[in-house]
Amino acid sequence: MLHFTPPPKAVKIINPGTLSALVIIIFALFFIATSFYIVNQAEEAVITRFGKYKETIGPGLHFKMPFGIDKTFLVNVKNVQTQQFGFRTISSGISSKYTEDMSISTMLTGDLNMVDVEWIIQYRIVDSFAWAFNVNERTQTIRDVSQSVINMLVGDRAIMDIMGFERSAIEVIGAEFMNETFKSYGLGISVITVKLQNTDPPLLVQEAFDDVNKAIQDRNRLINEGQQSYNELIPRTKGEADKLVQVAEGYAAERKNRAEGDVARFNSVYEEYRRSPDVTRQRLYYEMMEDVFRNGEKTVVIDRRFNNFLPMRDLGNLSQESGR
Repeated sequence: MLHFTPPPKAVKIINPGTLSALVIIIFALFFIATSFYIVNQAEEAVITRFGKYKETIGPGLHFKMPFGIDKTFLVNVKNVQTQQFGFRTISSGISSKYTEDMSISTMLTGDLNMVDVEWIIQYRIVDSFAWAFNVNERTQTIRDVSQSVINMLVGDRAIMDIMGFERSAIEVIGAEFMNETFKSYGLGISVITVKLQNTDPPLLVQEAFDDVNKAIQDRNRLINEGQQSYNELIPRTKGEADKLVQVAEGYAAERKNRAEGDVARFNSVYEEYRRSPDVTRQRLYYEMMEDVFRNGEKTVVIDRRFNNFLPMRDLGNLSQESGR
């Protein structure tokens, strides 16, 4: 039986010139791809040469040494980044959804109460080289430092202060402590904001805590009402007392002036009496009689033994009747 063997296929040999051109094209493409890079407006590029830091470049199109001699690390330095503690956002929008992390949010206060604290921090990278090379676990370091600072500040305060006027103080002091710690670590970031989202007692003691809080509010309300009554009554009473004092002082001054006037009048009469006793005595008698009969409508003069009387008419009325 005869077998047919096909002839061998012809091997096509590539032209050496074509191969050289292909190698050159590939080399050129690789050279271009590893020599140029683009830095966005919100970024900075940290350049290393043979693994050693060389420089930091701003936005734009830049050239570097190809083939991995220069390496580029892009760092976003414009955007504000956020870390959440005690909760995590599942979906954001009109009706955002969150999930709680009780292992982080539950803390012990300075007065040995439990409180759930949820907070966020916002930070910006300020040193690209430090952020790229100084710390390996950057995100975990940020979370550990932030959690440690908030735990310390909450542990130094009473629960009512944490839920009340000390919230802002914790936020401000917390940002300062975090920045000091991150600077000492050489992390290259700056904390812009620390914001406490929720500061509530645990759910198991929420009802009892609400009762205590209500009692404290009632106590403060009664104190404020008492203080208001005090502020209304004390000034009014003091004003009335000052008025009585002024009236008394005026009355005393009036009596004093009247007494001094009487003394001066008596002294002047006495001086006149010394110079002319008879005339002064007679004038005083007339003045006395004038005072006695001035307002009397009908006056009767009788003797000491009641044996005879003399009716006296009001001369002032008589003159008025004669004038008519």
